[in-house]
Amino acid sequence: MIVKMKFLSISGPKVDIDRVCDIYLSKYEMQLENAVAELKTTDNLRPFVEINPYREPLAKVEQFTALIKDDKVHADVIMTQEEMMDLIRDVNHEYLNLQEKKELLKKKKEEKKEKLNILQPFGPLDIELHKVSSYRYMKARFGRISVDYYRRLEKYLFEDLNAVFIEGVRNENYVYGGYFVSNGEVSKVDSVFNSLHFERITLPTEYVGTPAQSCEDLEKEISKLRKEIKKVDKEVDDLMQRNASKLLGARKRLEELSNIFDVRKLAARIEEEDSKEDYYILCGWMGEENVQKFIEETKNDDRIFIVVEEDREKFFGEPPTQLKNPKFFKPFETFIKMYGLPSTNEIDPTIFVALTYTFIFGAMFGDVGQGFCLFAIGGVLYLTKKMNLAGIISIAGIFSMFFGFMFGSVFGFEDVLPAIWLRPAEAMTNLPFIGQLNTVFIVSVAFGMGLNILVMIFQIVNAIKAHDVENLWFSHNGVAGLVFYGFLVLTVVLYMTGHQMPGNIMMVIFLGIPILMFIFKEPLGNLVKHNHKHLEGGKGMFLVQGFFELFETLLSYFSNTLSYVRIGAFAVSHAAMMEVVLMLSGAEAGTPNWFGIIGGNIFVCLLEGLVVGIQVLRLEYYELFSRFYKGSGREFKPFIHHTKGQ
Repeated sequence: MIVKMKFLSISGPKVDIDRVCDIYLSKYEMQLENAVAELKTTDNLRPFVEINPYREPLAKVEQFTALIKDDKVHADVIMTQEEMMDLIRDVNHEYLNLQEKKELLKKKKEEKKEKLNILQPFGPLDIELHKVSSYRYMKARFGRISVDYYRRLEKYLFEDLNAVFIEGVRNENYVYGGYFVSNGEVSKVDSVFNSLHFERITLPTEYVGTPAQSCEDLEKEISKLRKEIKKVDKEVDDLMQRNASKLLGARKRLEELSNIFDVRKLAARIEEEDSKEDYYILCGWMGEENVQKFIEETKNDDRIFIVVEEDREKFFGEPPTQLKNPKFFKPFETFIKMYGLPSTNEIDPTIFVALTYTFIFGAMFGDVGQGFCLFAIGGVLYLTKKMNLAGIISIAGIFSMFFGFMFGSVFGFEDVLPAIWLRPAEAMTNLPFIGQLNTVFIVSVAFGMGLNILVMIFQIVNAIKAHDVENLWFSHNGVAGLVFYGFLVLTVVLYMTGHQMPGNIMMVIFLGIPILMFIFKEPLGNLVKHNHKHLEGGKGMFLVQGFFELFETLLSYFSNTLSYVRIGAFAVSHAAMMEVVLMLSGAEAGTPNWFGIIGGNIFVCLLEGLVVGIQVLRLEYYELFSRFYKGSGREFKPFIHHTKGQ
C-alpha cells in the first residue's frame, strides 16, 4: 500500500533549529523540500550560509573507527559533545605522534633498502669497501656494463689495458663489477670504459667488510626496522582498541549531529525587521500517521509551530511515494522500483506482483525437490544477507514445491509421488474445432484471460482515482475494453464447453459498441470533458488512424492472451529436461549414476530457474503492467533517517 503523505511547514526561532531536529525530526522520516524555492509567496526568505562544524571531527573519527579490528565492540553513546571533542583531540594527538614515528622508521628502512639494492649485485666481490676507498697508489671504479660491450672488452681490450676487472653478478642485460687501475693509467682506462658505456655506481663505504657482509648487516637492520614499524602499528591498534567503544559512540552521535546541521541546506530563515530574533522554516512531506504523532508530541512546546497544508498536492505538485507492505511481500518492492514507483493516484501493485509472480513461477518450475532447494538457499541468504532477490527466490520455491506435488515431480523423478492434478507432458484435452491440446496450455491461456480482466479492473480503479474520464470509459483497458474482452472470453468459454453461444444482438451490443468507443475515444473524451477541440488532419485522416489503432488493439488482445502459453510450455519443458537428465544418468535403465543425477539437477535448477524468473518478470512488466500501471511516482527520500532508539 502507499503511505498517505501530508505537507508540513515547521518554523521557530533560528537558534532552536538544531534542538527541534534532534529531539523531534530525528524520530520521524520526513522528506524535506527546499524552503526558499517552495515558499515563494513568503517574504524575506533567506538561505542558511553556515559551515558544518561536525564534518571535520566526523571525518577524523571515521578514520579512527576504520582501524578498529574488533567488530563486536558496543558503542558508548553517553558522552557529551565536549567529551567527544576532547576524546577525538587526544586520540588524534597520540595517533599523529605514532604516525610520525612510523614515517621516520619507514624512511630509514627505505634508505637501507636502497643501499642494499646497490650493494647486492657486488656481493661476489671479495674486497673490503672501506679500505678500497683509501688506496693510495690505485683507483677503484664500480658500476655495470652491458653484456654486449663486456664481450668486446674481454675480446679486444683486456690484454692492452693496464687494469683489472673483477666481475660481480651477471644477468641477461648487465655485468656488475669493478676495475682497478694505477694512478698513472686512470685517465686512459676511464676513457676506454666510458666509451663502452660503463655506468659508474657509487657504493656505500660506511660498512666494514666485504659487500656480502655489508648486505648481511643491512638486511639485519631492515629486519629490525620492520619489527619497530610493526611495534608502532601494534601501539596504534592498542590505542584504537582502548578507545573503541567511545570512538564508535562518537561516530554515531557526530553522524546524527552532522545530518541535523545539514538540514540548514534545505531550510530558510526569515529576517524580521521588528523583531530581534530571526526564524527558520522547514517544509516537506511526512506520512499521515507520523504527522499525527509529531503534532501530539509537540503540542506543549511553544517554540515550534507546525502547519499542515491539506491541499498541498493540488497546488504544489505530486507528493513522493513511500511503500508500506507486510514483511512477506516487502522483497517484491524491488520489482516495483525497477519499473517505477506508483504515483499517489495509482494502485500499489506490490501484493499483486508477489502473488502472481510466485504462482506463475511455481507453475512453470514445478518440482518438490528443486523448489525446496530454492526455498532453503534463498531463505538463508535473505535472513543473513538481507538480499531482496533471495527472499523472492525463497517464496517462489514454496510455490515450486506446491506445483511439484500437483505434478508429482521430485528432482525430476515422476514415479515417487502421485500427481495430485496431472502430469504436464502427458495430460491432453479435446477441444472443439482445435482437437487434442495439452491441458496445461489450455489452463495457462484461461489463467491469462482472467489476469487480463483483473488488470483492466485495476486500470478502471486507477482512472477513477485520477479522474481520467476518457481512459475510464473509452480506453481499450477501461470499461469499453473490459466489456469487449470480457464478452470475447465468455464467448470462447461457452463455445469450448459446448454451451449455447450469445445471440447476434448481444454480439453487436457487447462487441460493436466498444469498438466504436475505441475508434471515437478522443472526441468522446473531449465531449465528456466539455473540451471542444477540432480533429487534427480532418475526418478522413481521423478514421484511417482510428482503423489502424483498432487493428493494433485487437492484435494486442490476441498476442497478449497467447503470451500466457509460455507458462504451460515451460511446465512441459521442465518435465522434458529432467527426463533427459534421468535418461543420460541411467535412471530409466535401473542403474542410476547419482553424480550425473545430482549434477543434472543443479544444472537444470540454475539454468531453468534463471530463465523462468526472467520470463515471469517479462509477463509482469509487458503483459500486465502495460494495461494498468504507469509507475510515474517519485521515491520518498527522508533527509534524516531514524536515529533514536537504535
